[in-house]
Amino acid sequence: MSITSALQIGVSGLQANSSRVENISSNIANASTVGYRRTFADFVTQNTGSSQAGVLTEVRASISTNGNLQNTGRSADLAVEGDGFFVVSRTPNDPVESNYYLTRAGSFTPDQDGNLRNSAGYFLGGFPVDASGSTGAVAGGDYADLRTVNVSSYQVDGSPSSQINMSGNVPAQETGLATPGDPFASIVRYVNQLGGAEELNLSWQPSATGSEWTVSITDDAGTNYGSATVTFNDSGPDAGSPASYVSGGLPIDPATGVISLTINNGTTPQVLDIALGAPGTFEGVTQFAGDYTPPTFTDDGVETGSLSRAEMSDTGVLYGVFSNGQRRALFEIPLANVTNPDQLRSVDGNAYVSTRDSGVISLNSALTNGMGGVVSGALEGSNVDIAQELTDLIQTQRAYASNAKIITTSDEMLDETLRIKR
Repeated sequence: MSITSALQIGVSGLQANSSRVENISSNIANASTVGYRRTFADFVTQNTGSSQAGVLTEVRASISTNGNLQNTGRSADLAVEGDGFFVVSRTPNDPVESNYYLTRAGSFTPDQDGNLRNSAGYFLGGFPVDASGSTGAVAGGDYADLRTVNVSSYQVDGSPSSQINMSGNVPAQETGLATPGDPFASIVRYVNQLGGAEELNLSWQPSATGSEWTVSITDDAGTNYGSATVTFNDSGPDAGSPASYVSGGLPIDPATGVISLTINNGTTPQVLDIALGAPGTFEGVTQFAGDYTPPTFTDDGVETGSLSRAEMSDTGVLYGVFSNGQRRALFEIPLANVTNPDQLRSVDGNAYVSTRDSGVISLNSALTNGMGGVVSGALEGSNVDIAQELTDLIQTQRAYASNAKIITTSDEMLDETLRIKR
C-alpha cells in the first residue's frame, strides 16, 4: 500500500464518519418529532486494489421500529399501535396517486373545511361509510378509492313520529269535588315530517264525578283536536287502571286507549298515535291517590341531527355523534401494510413513499391481516434513543480523529520522502 493510498483511505474514513455525524445530528434534532424514525450510516468496505480497502456509507432508517405512544387527550390525534401506516395526500381528494404518502405522524386537526390534516399539511385518507354502514372492499383497495376524511359536512335525516306511549298518574282525590280544581297540563313533543320538533298541549281536567277525567289535546296554532272522558276503576284488582274511554270529539279507540290524530302539516297529513293505556292495564296512565305524576312519553320519531363530535374506534372506524343522540360510522381509516418498510424512501413532512426494495403496499382494515390498532387521543413518539445517539456521537468523534491522524501521519511520511534527495 502506498502512502498516497493511505491518504485516500483516511479521506474516505473522514467522509464516512462525517456522514454518520450528520445522521446522529438529525436523530437528536428530531428526538421529539412525532412519528420520526431514526436514520443511521452503515459502513461498507471499499476495495480499490488487492491490498487497499477504504470505506463507504449506506444510510438506512429504522422505520419498522415503533416509538412509544404518548397520550394527548385530543380526539383528533391518532396513533397506530402495532404495524401499519396512515395514508395521506398532499391535497384533499388528490386525484394523483403519486401524491399519496405513508406516515406514522397522526397529529391531525380539522382545517377550515373540516378536512383532517396533520402538522406537515398532509390530509388523512379513508373510505366513506354509506348510510347502511358499508365501506365496500377495504382490503387490497388502492389510493383511487380513498377520500379525505371530513368531519364537518354531515347530518342525519330525521324520521317522523308515528307512535307515542304515555305513562303517568293523575291524583284520585282531585275528582268528585263539588268545584273541581284546575286541569293538569303537560306537553307532548313529537317529530314532524321534515324532522323538526313540534308540541301538543295535553290537559287532564278532573270531574265532579269520582274517578272521572276529561282529557283534551290542542296545539299552539289554536287547533283543537277534541276531548274524551276517561273513567278509572276505583276498586277491585284493577283499581287505578282505566275503565273506559268515551270520545267527545277526540279520535280515541275505547278498546285500546289509543288516540289517532291526523295532523295537517304537509300535503299528506301526519298520523300520530298516542297510547294512554288499554282498559284494565297499568302500562299507561293510572289514577291513584297522591301527587300528580307528570307523564313521560316514549316517541319513535327522530329529529334531524347535525354532527356534534367524532369518535375513533381501535378498528379504525370514525363515528359521528349527532345532536339528536344518534351515532353512526362516517369513515373507515385503512392502514397500509408494507412488505419491507425499512426500504421506504423518506420525503418531507415525516412521510414515506414506496421503492422497488420496499415491496408491495396493500391497504387493510385495522386489527386485520397483521395490522395494528388505531388509538385516539395519542401520538407516537420518535424511536430515537438519546443515550444511544450520544454514545454513537462519542465513538464517531474518536473514529474521525483517528482517520485524521492517518492523514497527518501520511503527510509527514511524504515529507520525509521528499527530504531523502536533499
